[in-house]
Amino acid sequence: MERVVQFTGPRQVEVAEHASAPLPAGHLRVRTRYSGISAGTELTAYRGTNPYLTRTWDAEARLFRDGAAGIEYPVAGWGYSEVGEVTEVSPELAGTPGMPVPGDLVWGIWGHRSEGIVPAERMVGHTLPAGLAPLAGAFARVGAIAYNAVLASDIHLGEDVAVFGQGVIGLLTTRLAQLNGARVTAVDALDIRLESAKAYGAQHTLNARTDAVAERIREATDGLGADIAIEISGVYPALHEALRSVAVGGRVVASGFYQGDGVGLRLGDEFHHNRVQLICSQIGGVPPQLAGRWTVERLQRTFLRLVAEGHVDVESLVSHVVPVAEAADAYVLLDERPADALQVVLEF
Repeated sequence: MERVVQFTGPRQVEVAEHASAPLPAGHLRVRTRYSGISAGTELTAYRGTNPYLTRTWDAEARLFRDGAAGIEYPVAGWGYSEVGEVTEVSPELAGTPGMPVPGDLVWGIWGHRSEGIVPAERMVGHTLPAGLAPLAGAFARVGAIAYNAVLASDIHLGEDVAVFGQGVIGLLTTRLAQLNGARVTAVDALDIRLESAKAYGAQHTLNARTDAVAERIREATDGLGADIAIEISGVYPALHEALRSVAVGGRVVASGFYQGDGVGLRLGDEFHHNRVQLICSQIGGVPPQLAGRWTVERLQRTFLRLVAEGHVDVESLVSHVVPVAEAADAYVLLDERPADALQVVLEF
């Protein structure tokens, strides 16, 4: 039997059981060990705020269409940070270069389910790097999201960079920006996360609730403002403060998943008067200027290599490993008590 985590309605979670499906040609079967919960994207489906629940994405026109929902409850198997063991490979794939074989530990995306049936082309080269703990493999996608934002930032050695949001992806962004030569100021509303940010390379920290963030950043940069701000929390007031915090002609990379109308975002203020560059970073693609050399696949593999080489610590970000049977409790924790959790991982 296969177990699948699904949302049956807003803030309603169950673990359903289904019979295992036969393995089709061109696929492999993976038994899941760990699956990381995204405290951003997934909570939008859990809370009922995801735009796909009220509109349809027209992939050809690249527009959302009103009038029909793109997805409906129950929403099954969401999740994009999985690690597992290959148990079966379609026979015609034997000998394919880079193809995992039964017994290999692999990383990829097949959702919160005890068993993934995954197209083979998506798994070539996805064997876990030697010496890397299985749990670390669950960070391939979230690490790539952070990596993508840093690439879009075009950081130069010695520049001042403010990172807004110090959840899992924000902390990884802070570390990668530091590795890229930035002097990082970390911003969050939770002091416990700001303490973690110091360990991940932040030179300065600011509390979004109690500090005048833009003013403090300008004071620390001789009145200039940050060269770059990366907003990764998906909160409109944070995006507005990021726009306030950068220098004239500075760059803001918006990498959060923003929901609903932009309450708290005033584009006629500093954004307009300081001629700020506002850039979107989204894991569906790499920055256009790098598309000739970089791909999302390269982002993921390179991030895991950095982890394997000891440049980035991901295991200390795991605050909870929860048996899949208790998945509902895991979502309540992330939704209602964010200060008590960082990366929550489901164990199968």
